[in-house]
Amino acid sequence: MTDTYEVIVVGGGAAGLSAALVLGRARRRTLVVDAGEPRNAPAAHMQGFLSRDGMPPGEFLAAGREEIARYGVDLVRDRAVSAARDGDFTVSLASGRQVRARQLVVASGLRDELPPVPGVAERFGRDVLHCPYCHGWEVRDQAFGVLATTPTSVHQALMVTQWSQDVTLFLHLVEEAELSEDDRRRLAAAGVRVVSGEVTGLCVEDDRLTGVRLGDGTVHERQALFVAPRPVPRTGLLVGLGAELAQTPFGAYPVIDEQGRTTVPGLWAAGNASGFAEQVVNAASRGYRAGAAINGELLFADLDADVRV
Repeated sequence: MTDTYEVIVVGGGAAGLSAALVLGRARRRTLVVDAGEPRNAPAAHMQGFLSRDGMPPGEFLAAGREEIARYGVDLVRDRAVSAARDGDFTVSLASGRQVRARQLVVASGLRDELPPVPGVAERFGRDVLHCPYCHGWEVRDQAFGVLATTPTSVHQALMVTQWSQDVTLFLHLVEEAELSEDDRRRLAAAGVRVVSGEVTGLCVEDDRLTGVRLGDGTVHERQALFVAPRPVPRTGLLVGLGAELAQTPFGAYPVIDEQGRTTVPGLWAAGNASGFAEQVVNAASRGYRAGAAINGELLFADLDADVRV
């Protein structure tokens, strides 16, 4: 059996739920397929979303699910494993179920691939952080470390000086010779200390980060460590459907217009599936725009079909 909808939304995060909310309110039969893997799950709170600043991500998503249910949107906890297009879209789920719709929104997000340093993954979202706009206020004026993964980590080290004047850049596997003269001048001007040597672990006491350990055994006292995970966008469905991707410094993402249309008719992308820097508030906006544009596209397609008849 294949259940039929007007729109299928793959991904139950901020972008997917926002698109579904708009579509539900537009009286479109809509299904959200949610694998339950939000990018911000490790974080205790989310920041920077007006009226929702400090709200736990789980509570935010629960509120969103309640809202879309009011408008008749269906939600299934499942994983979309493949999709095919023959005019409409057929999406195959991990449970074996198939669902079909005229339009498909991919809002499946991305996963953060962390540096393989012992302790980093365990403390990620707590005192190992990646985004100063998300977490900088909460750790302001503490002793910061920045774990370099590439020479571009200099940018992250400079940015976090807005929240602390005590910043150390740990070059880790980056050679000091890889830093440009501009990097060196800016780091010196910002008062950022630069430490060479591989980071081999973190020091934790009473469930709090207290230091960063180097391979030579030295420990640098730090209270927060910023890292730059490698983003791995979940674009498998988009690739399988033939959507054009564009290479960026943060991975390959779909080519989309301002509403989220991909190069495949009827296929849309929103949230972190459409770009690395889509934080929660931006992802919700992307989803809203996609939902409104989809409703209009369906409406005028039906009107044009009636005219031709």
